Amino acid sequence: QVQLVESGGGLVQAGDSLKLSCVASGRTSSTYAMGWSRQAPGKEREFVAGTSWNGVTKHYADSVKGRFTISRDHAKNTVYLQMNSLKPEDTGVYYCTADRSLRGVVVTTADYWGRGTQVTVSS
Repeated sequence: QVQLVESGGGLVQAGDSLKLSCVASGRTSSTYAMGWSRQAPGKEREFVAGTSWNGVTKHYADSVKGRFTISRDHAKNTVYLQMNSLKPEDTGVYYCTADRSLRGVVVTTADYWGRGTQVTVSS
Protein backbone atom coordinates (compact mmCIF):
# COMPACT_ATOMS: atom_id res chain seq x y z
CA GLN A 1 0.00 0.00 0.00
CA VAL A 2 1.10 3.53 -0.76
CA GLN A 3 -0.46 6.53 0.95
CA LEU A 4 -0.34 9.95 -0.66
CA VAL A 5 -1.05 13.27 1.03
CA GLU A 6 -1.16 16.49 -0.98
CA SER A 7 -0.74 20.05 0.22
CA GLY A 8 -0.11 23.52 -1.15
CA GLY A 9 -3.33 24.31 -2.97
CA GLY A 10 -5.04 27.66 -2.68
CA LEU A 11 -6.61 30.66 -4.36
CA VAL A 12 -4.33 32.73 -6.59
CA GLN A 13 -4.62 35.22 -9.40
CA ALA A 14 -3.82 34.58 -13.03
CA GLY A 15 -0.08 34.82 -13.61
CA ASP A 16 0.80 33.80 -10.07
CA SER A 17 2.78 30.74 -9.01
CA LEU A 18 1.97 27.89 -6.64
CA LYS A 19 3.88 24.84 -5.49
CA LEU A 20 2.11 21.62 -4.61
CA SER A 21 3.67 18.91 -2.47
CA CYS A 22 2.80 15.25 -2.06
CA VAL A 23 4.26 13.10 0.68
CA ALA A 24 4.27 9.38 -0.03
CA SER A 25 4.45 6.65 2.56
CA GLY A 26 4.58 2.91 2.23
CA ARG A 27 7.22 0.27 1.99
CA THR A 28 7.91 0.56 -1.75
CA SER A 29 6.79 4.12 -2.48
CA SER A 30 10.32 5.20 -3.48
CA THR A 31 10.29 2.75 -6.39
CA TYR A 32 7.03 4.02 -7.85
CA ALA A 33 6.50 6.47 -10.66
CA MET A 34 4.60 9.48 -9.39
CA GLY A 35 2.65 12.30 -10.87
CA TRP A 36 -0.20 14.75 -10.79
CA SER A 37 -3.62 14.71 -12.35
CA ARG A 38 -6.40 17.26 -12.03
CA GLN A 39 -10.13 17.51 -12.36
CA ALA A 40 -11.97 20.69 -13.21
CA PRO A 41 -15.66 21.11 -12.34
CA GLY A 42 -17.80 19.15 -14.77
CA LYS A 43 -14.82 17.64 -16.56
CA GLU A 44 -12.99 14.34 -16.57
CA ARG A 45 -9.78 13.86 -14.67
CA GLU A 46 -6.76 14.62 -16.81
CA PHE A 47 -3.05 13.94 -16.60
CA VAL A 48 -0.85 16.92 -15.73
CA ALA A 49 2.71 15.71 -15.08
CA GLY A 50 4.57 12.53 -14.20
CA THR A 51 8.05 11.40 -13.26
CA SER A 52 9.74 8.02 -13.26
CA TRP A 53 10.84 6.50 -9.98
CA ASN A 54 14.37 7.87 -10.40
CA GLY A 55 13.29 11.28 -11.71
CA VAL A 56 15.06 10.80 -15.04
CA THR A 57 12.00 10.59 -17.28
CA LYS A 58 9.28 13.22 -17.06
CA HIS A 59 6.12 13.80 -19.03
CA TYR A 60 3.83 16.82 -19.16
CA ALA A 61 0.43 17.54 -20.62
CA ASP A 62 0.70 19.92 -23.57
CA SER A 63 -1.41 22.46 -21.72
CA VAL A 64 1.19 22.87 -18.96
CA LYS A 65 4.49 22.41 -20.80
CA GLY A 66 6.84 25.27 -20.11
CA ARG A 67 4.82 26.43 -17.10
CA PHE A 68 4.77 23.45 -14.71
CA THR A 69 7.72 21.46 -13.39
CA ILE A 70 7.56 18.14 -11.55
CA SER A 71 10.34 17.02 -9.25
CA ARG A 72 10.86 14.51 -6.48
CA ASP A 73 13.00 14.25 -3.38
CA HIS A 74 13.59 10.64 -2.36
CA ALA A 75 15.07 11.64 0.97
CA LYS A 76 11.75 13.26 1.87
CA ASN A 77 9.52 10.82 -0.06
CA THR A 78 7.99 13.88 -1.64
CA VAL A 79 7.02 14.88 -5.14
CA TYR A 80 6.45 18.51 -6.07
CA LEU A 81 4.60 20.38 -8.77
CA GLN A 82 5.84 23.89 -9.36
CA MET A 83 3.16 25.81 -11.24
CA ASN A 84 4.05 29.14 -12.83
CA SER A 85 2.07 31.56 -15.00
CA LEU A 86 -1.18 30.06 -13.75
CA LYS A 87 -4.31 30.48 -15.84
CA PRO A 88 -7.99 30.29 -14.86
CA GLU A 89 -8.22 27.05 -16.85
CA ASP A 90 -5.73 25.50 -14.43
CA THR A 91 -8.44 25.58 -11.75
CA GLY A 92 -9.37 22.21 -10.34
CA VAL A 93 -8.64 19.58 -7.76
CA TYR A 94 -5.10 18.32 -8.10
CA TYR A 95 -4.43 14.70 -7.22
CA CYS A 96 -1.10 13.08 -6.50
CA THR A 97 -0.76 9.64 -8.09
CA ALA A 98 1.62 6.72 -7.84
CA ASP A 99 2.01 3.61 -9.93
CA ARG A 100 4.58 0.93 -10.65
CA SER A 101 4.89 2.31 -14.18
CA LEU A 102 5.07 5.85 -15.52
CA ARG A 103 2.54 4.84 -18.15
CA GLY A 104 -0.02 4.22 -15.44
CA VAL A 105 0.51 7.74 -14.17
CA VAL A 106 0.27 9.27 -17.65
CA VAL A 107 -2.94 7.48 -18.66
CA THR A 108 -4.51 8.19 -15.24
CA THR A 109 -4.94 4.56 -14.28
CA ALA A 110 -2.50 4.82 -11.41
CA ASP A 111 -2.89 2.34 -8.56
CA TYR A 112 -2.80 5.00 -5.86
CA TRP A 113 -4.40 8.41 -5.56
CA GLY A 114 -4.34 11.06 -2.88
CA ARG A 115 -7.45 12.89 -1.73
CA GLY A 116 -6.60 15.99 -3.71
CA THR A 117 -5.92 19.66 -3.08
CA GLN A 118 -7.95 22.51 -4.55
CA VAL A 119 -6.30 25.05 -6.84
CA THR A 120 -8.36 28.05 -7.88
CA VAL A 121 -7.02 30.65 -10.30
CA SER A 122 -9.01 33.85 -10.63
CA SER A 123 -8.87 36.03 -13.70
